Amino acid sequence: MTAHLSPTARHRRLIFELKRLREGRGLSRGEVAERLGTSETTVFRYEKGQHRPKPADVAALLDIYGVTDRAVREELLEMAKDARKRGWWHRYRRTLKPGFDSYIGLEAAASVIRTYQPQVVPGLLQTADYARAVIEETAMNFTPTEVDEKVEVRLSRQGLIQREVDPVQFIAVLDEAVLRRLVGGPDTMRAQLRHLAEVSKRPNVEVRVIPFSAGAHAAMDGPFCLLGFPETDAPDLVYLEQSISALVPEDPEEVRHYTLIFGNVLAKAHSAVESVAFIKAIADNVP
Repeated sequence: MTAHLSPTARHRRLIFELKRLREGRGLSRGEVAERLGTSETTVFRYEKGQHRPKPADVAALLDIYGVTDRAVREELLEMAKDARKRGWWHRYRRTLKPGFDSYIGLEAAASVIRTYQPQVVPGLLQTADYARAVIEETAMNFTPTEVDEKVEVRLSRQGLIQREVDPVQFIAVLDEAVLRRLVGGPDTMRAQLRHLAEVSKRPNVEVRVIPFSAGAHAAMDGPFCLLGFPETDAPDLVYLEQSISALVPEDPEEVRHYTLIFGNVLAKAHSAVESVAFIKAIADNVP
């Protein structure tokens, strides 16, 4: 799995380990700052991921924490170097909404992604024509070139579920409205629905549909994504996307809340087999 770790994920892992080491030594941030010759605010920003420490800073922190094991030091110093690199998406940062670049980095390191979508097909499952139709309508102030870039980013992300080695496990629960909304015209929508049915054949992809007949459910407040990571001690994350911003809450209770919501919608959705048949039936009747 290491080969798939993005700079964002390496940074997240680094700050997790540094905080664990500090707490293991029973040191406050203020005590660490004093020994490091910096401010407590700097140490706080390191541990909150607001600033990426240089390898030299990490080496100094490891000295303070009494880490002498050569292998451990080398691994953490390598994380510090990797965390300062730029992901492939960096060149598109001009067109990405605030916070979405961080999400892409976390998404790239996830082993499991669970999502609920009430309005559109998830980006990882969109066809190029469907993606363009959605982006052209929602990115109202973007130039044609910027729209092209956003489409390219969306399609590039799909490598996560398509790669031959360790593809991400992707579970999507879609409201029936996603299938009924005619995005991009009949031909585009028909092709998108058939693509959903086809991609569902992959062993790492599961698409479930909540029919209108299921009535009210716990996720009616909006879409979300839950990310799970291969490291057993790495906590899950929830991603909440809005029109012009994105949020990754850190509170474990929020993650737990959305995990319970996902369980609710999964229980109310058609089975995977029933969902594929449902999708195909709608595709065959697109006007």
